[in-house]
Amino acid sequence: MSTKFIHDNFLLENKYAEELFHNHSKNQPIIDYHNHLSPQQIAEDKTFENITDVWIHGDHYKWRAMRTLGIDEKFITGNGSDKDKFLNWAKTVPYAMRNPLYHWTHLELARYFDIHELLNEKSAEKIWEQTQEKLTSGNYSCRQLLQKVNAEYVCTTEDPIDNLQYHQQLAKSDYNVKVSTAFRPDKVILIEADDYNSYVDTLANVSGVSINSFDNLLTALRNRIEYFNANGCRISDYGLAQIYFENYTESEVKSIFAKKREGKVISYDEALKFKSAVLIFLCETYHEFGWVQQFHIGALRNNNARMYRLLGPDTGWDSIGDYPQAEKLSAFLNALDTKDKLTKTIIYNLNPADNEVMATMIGNFNDGSVKGKVQWGSGWWFQDQKDGMINQLNTLSNMGLISCFIGMLTDSRSFLSFPRHEYFRRILCNLIGDEIKRGELPNDMEWIGKLVSDISYFNAKEYFKL
Repeated sequence: MSTKFIHDNFLLENKYAEELFHNHSKNQPIIDYHNHLSPQQIAEDKTFENITDVWIHGDHYKWRAMRTLGIDEKFITGNGSDKDKFLNWAKTVPYAMRNPLYHWTHLELARYFDIHELLNEKSAEKIWEQTQEKLTSGNYSCRQLLQKVNAEYVCTTEDPIDNLQYHQQLAKSDYNVKVSTAFRPDKVILIEADDYNSYVDTLANVSGVSINSFDNLLTALRNRIEYFNANGCRISDYGLAQIYFENYTESEVKSIFAKKREGKVISYDEALKFKSAVLIFLCETYHEFGWVQQFHIGALRNNNARMYRLLGPDTGWDSIGDYPQAEKLSAFLNALDTKDKLTKTIIYNLNPADNEVMATMIGNFNDGSVKGKVQWGSGWWFQDQKDGMINQLNTLSNMGLISCFIGMLTDSRSFLSFPRHEYFRRILCNLIGDEIKRGELPNDMEWIGKLVSDISYFNAKEYFKL
């Protein structure tokens, strides 16, 4: 029995789970079809000064845990030294037991740095030095980190106004990991935002379209979709509280947009009609171009107004929202499907109370035209942990076909987050291996091994036509 915490059979509780993982899942390449990595850092092949630079900067999961422990913001996002920030993270880790951060931390230390010592205050200085030596060795640049985990494809996330210059650089390079982008048009949908008009002005400049009407807005968006498509984009993404679908007329939406451009206040109902119209236009256009669309729904963002003013968005002040989802989501998908303009679709819910809703909703629109056309995405954000993954896998198995599932993604800003794929694969294999042991599934390793390898890799490869 290994004395290492992260050992070969970590999370694998019987011989069937071990066989599934080691023979059918472990060595499959990684397709990470949604993340927030910096394409500039990949294109320029950034190297990192120290472990804090690559591991703690930008990681709001770690920041929330450190704040909970009572660590001063100086050592989280403030002007504390990188070493002091790492030492304070090391102090936090033992208190993070049973949080996924504890598993992720030690998986990442093991996989990238071959460090198997538990991280805590006693080991922190030594681990700082060990990681520093490796990070400055010339073998730990952004591109090398992706290669170390056998990444085949990674998809970053960009706003429609992005010029994609770094993706263009990567497309011309000889880098063997394919890097693409996802089109993320949230800002053009959220008409109630205070800075909406300034954003539209920027979109006008980038697209070369003078946006003085709703029709002009749609023309500009189509231009940007065409530009992204020409640069290899085949995926879109949204991060919305919920799917918007209200009945509207063309004249209503044109009037609402004109009103906003004149600087007038938009009512709640007007905003809903506008959001619905833009969403439908975008999704019909994705269908035309053969893109996959993703919807991340259910986050309640920027809850702490004081800290939002100090630090801005995406700094650890978001939580699960309890928005109603089913009725509008159904109506929205149905509106697209009625016109036969529903493209491949992945839906992620943040509220676990919506699990069964999502698992059954996708079945309404899987019409036999494409294997797994409408997907319920893997456990996201607060559900990206062992229980969340197991619940998602069990619910999808009970109400759909787990065999068609396209598996895991990181949704991360960190170049050290890719062992989350391994984490997911171990959980998947153990879940199935346990049922084989109990006699609930047959000991048919040829077929079940194929199912596991499909979920780990091949389903996503087919789905995204890679």
